[in-house]
Amino acid sequence: MSTTVIGLLILGLVLLVLGAEILVRGASKIASMAGISPLVIGLTIVAYGTSSPEMAVSTLTSLSGQADIAVGNVVGSNIFNVLFILGISALVSPLVVAQQLIRLDVPIMIGVSVLMFVFGLDGNLSRIDSSILLILGILYTVFLIYQGRQEKNPEVQAEYEQEYQERGDRSTLQWLINLAYIIGGLALLVLGSRWLVDGSISIARAFGVSELVIGLTIVAIGTSLPELATSVVASLKGERDIAVGNVVGSNIFNILAVLGLAGIVSPTGLVVSEAALRLDIPVMIAVAIACLPVFVTGNLIARWEGLIFVFYYVAYTIYLILDSAQHTGLPIYNTIMLGFVIPLTVLTLAIVVGRSLRKPKRVRN
Repeated sequence: MSTTVIGLLILGLVLLVLGAEILVRGASKIASMAGISPLVIGLTIVAYGTSSPEMAVSTLTSLSGQADIAVGNVVGSNIFNVLFILGISALVSPLVVAQQLIRLDVPIMIGVSVLMFVFGLDGNLSRIDSSILLILGILYTVFLIYQGRQEKNPEVQAEYEQEYQERGDRSTLQWLINLAYIIGGLALLVLGSRWLVDGSISIARAFGVSELVIGLTIVAIGTSLPELATSVVASLKGERDIAVGNVVGSNIFNILAVLGLAGIVSPTGLVVSEAALRLDIPVMIAVAIACLPVFVTGNLIARWEGLIFVFYYVAYTIYLILDSAQHTGLPIYNTIMLGFVIPLTVLTLAIVVGRSLRKPKRVRN
């Protein structure tokens, strides 16, 4: 494997992150100049804009017939978003979780994750399946806009206004500049995704690793860097709704819009491998379900819960590496995780949730 391939991969990642940042900046400013509320901008444009690298990569790979990378990118990004990004954000500062996320958005994230699994059970996400996902994504976006306009919590409104309110002039020149940001961001996303995919495929072939594993790891982490930056910075600033909402919203968007569009543009739909159905998609569903007991414990993601999330992401990645290499230590690793670590974690969460439910607590609306 040459240094050119590595350079191509790194440059592709840089262009993806830069393109997403420029796209979000231009789109959010235009939306604000057009009179759209900062809350709606944060819930839709920013959350979806940070998922634009996933959209670019999955669409490109589906057109090229590399379904494993397209599916692995979405599944791996969703796992990375919850376990690593929320985990790191909580380690930076404990995250307060809004009640709407617990009552509505997390159940939706679980529901669409299960729906993806059901659609893929026959080994293929057909154009009909993908069309249903995309339509649901559009309906969810419309619902978010409606909900955002109904939001009455002054804390939430102030938080989003501080982050996304446009304070500059609204001249024709500003409109043109922000339009140029959008066009430039899209161009960088297309170019970056092409270089990232080409570099990833070369690495997979050089090391004999499957394209699914590459999609679940290198590509997924790379395309999730905008979400990582957004959530960690928001956590540092104390903008807790943005930090958590960005991850949950992006995960829903990844399945409904990213996977939906990728399946529609693919000539034969997206092939869902047996390996993804056996392990990776169930892990994605389990991670989504794990949010509920963590989120309801005092409406807070504590630092120790964030540490657990990061630990499990590292453990999952180690498993992928050992499995792809057919390492002799894999059976021992599985025994330790399945026989001790996972049951202990489940028991700990069950005790914490039980104690939390017995205590009267102040609910944040």
